[in-house]
Formats: sequence, structure tokens, C-alpha cells
Amino acid sequence: MKDVIFKGSAAAIVTPMDDHGNLDLKTMEKLLKFQLEHGTDAIVVNGTTGESSTLEEKEKLELFEFVVHDVNHRVPVIMGTGSNCTAHAVRMSRKAQSLGASALLVVTPYYNKASQQGLVEHFHTVADSVEIPVIIYNVPTRTGVNVEPETYLTLSRHPNIRAVKEANASISHIAKVAALCGDRLDIYSGNDDMTVPVMALGGKGVISVLANIMPFEMHMMCQHFLDGEIGKSKDMQLELLKIMNAMFMDVNPLPVKAAMAMLGLCGENYRLPMTRLDETKREKLREIMEHYFVKLH
Repeated sequence: MKDVIFKGSAAAIVTPMDDHGNLDLKTMEKLLKFQLEHGTDAIVVNGTTGESSTLEEKEKLELFEFVVHDVNHRVPVIMGTGSNCTAHAVRMSRKAQSLGASALLVVTPYYNKASQQGLVEHFHTVADSVEIPVIIYNVPTRTGVNVEPETYLTLSRHPNIRAVKEANASISHIAKVAALCGDRLDIYSGNDDMTVPVMALGGKGVISVLANIMPFEMHMMCQHFLDGEIGKSKDMQLELLKIMNAMFMDVNPLPVKAAMAMLGLCGENYRLPMTRLDETKREKLREIMEHYFVKLH
């Protein structure tokens, strides 16, 4: 059995930007404080929600260094270092390790549409290059490739490959991965609305978008399950379903940043080609937010 990186809810934290599209580290400090004060179990930096595709390498490293220093070992800091170029993923992973990452989140190579053997060699090469845990990130709707359960079994035998963030929405796929890999590969839900079902199959928690605005609720939903209070966990899953789905009414992270702006947590700033929600979706989001939050900006 491999060591567990974290149990519960990890916030896939947004990357706050100012009105000119520059990193806003002052706001990031506030967001980290908000997360830590409300019980989040880990922080994931530079994932999809963090707009990794439009950050320069030097900005990613600046962000990594800042978050590690600010969190100061209070919870694990997991750094997104994936790329569709294996050599680039290796370079970023080594740098993240040197900056103090607790673990790495490595997405499947996007656009290339690698074969299953290509995926094995890619992840083995990255995992061989570091000494810290690697979490595979499988999100076929974004990358165009799916990691098959048998491929996970092969990958799970590598000592540094510890877990997967599974955003394949097929529960039967996840069940097969769990059955094949057992304790050799921890599973985290990559979809908020599948957290409890994934944990029912042995999953350790979720890497969450909703945790950006509801860190305590996501933490408690997972904690109830871990404490054996399955009914409470299930009830929270169903209670939060509407707002979980709202975070994906448009491409991530557009809705969650809009929601955060409504709560006064950060500005609704992006880099092209990401743009703000249209007004119809914004009003729908506001209606849903008003059901869960008393005060909005």
C-alpha cells in the first residue's frame, strides 16, 4: 500500500489576475487564507481551473513558489506540471519538486492523442524524473484521450505514481479502475457531482472546482463519508448538486470566477481566448448563487 497524498477535498484553485491580465498574488494570498480557514484538505495549483494553458512557465514557477511559502506545510500543495510534451512535463516536474511541491498533477497529453503505450511511457518518464508522488489527471473531454483501466494497472506498479484525478464521467470505468488497481492507486473524483459515488468505490476524495467558493462544505461532505456518516455525505452531495452543475454551465473556470466575483473573492479576469460569461448565463448563475449565499456583490 502506498502513502495517501490527502483525504477529503482539495481546492483546484483559480489563478487570480488583475485588470491587465497579470498574476494577482495579493488576491491569491487572500484566497489561500480563505481556503485554510475553511478546512480545505489540499491545494492544487495550475490545474485546468487555474488556467494553466495561458500561463507562461516563469509565471507558473512564481505561482508555485508563492503558494508553497504561503501555505507553509499546513496542507499538501499539489502542482500541475503536465504537458503534451514529455520533456516539458519532466522539466516542470523537477522544478516543482525543487520548489517544495507535495505532489504533482500530470494531465494526459492533450491534442497528440497518444496511444495507451504512449501514455505509459509518458507517465513513467515523468515519474522516473522525480522523487515525489504523481497524480495522473484523466480528463478526456479536454484532452481527446482516455486512460484505460488496464493502462492504470500498468502505471500503478510504478512507486511514484500514487493516484489519479479521474474526470471520466463513467462510473463503470471508475469501478473497473478500482477493481483492477486496489490500494496501488488512489482515486480522486475530478467531478464534484460524482464525489460520493467515487468515494463509495474506495475513492479518497475530490479535486474540486466548487471548493473555490464552498471549501467547508466540500470538506465536510468528504469528511462525513470518511467518518462513516454516509447518509450525511449523500445528503450534502444532493443538496449541492445544483451549484456543482452551475460551475459547469460554461467552460471551466468561467462560471467559478464569475461566482467568486459575486462573492467579492477575486476579480473576474481572464486571458484570451477565455472570456466572461454572457449575461443570460450570468443571471442564471446569480439566481443559483442566491439560493446558497445570503450576500452577493
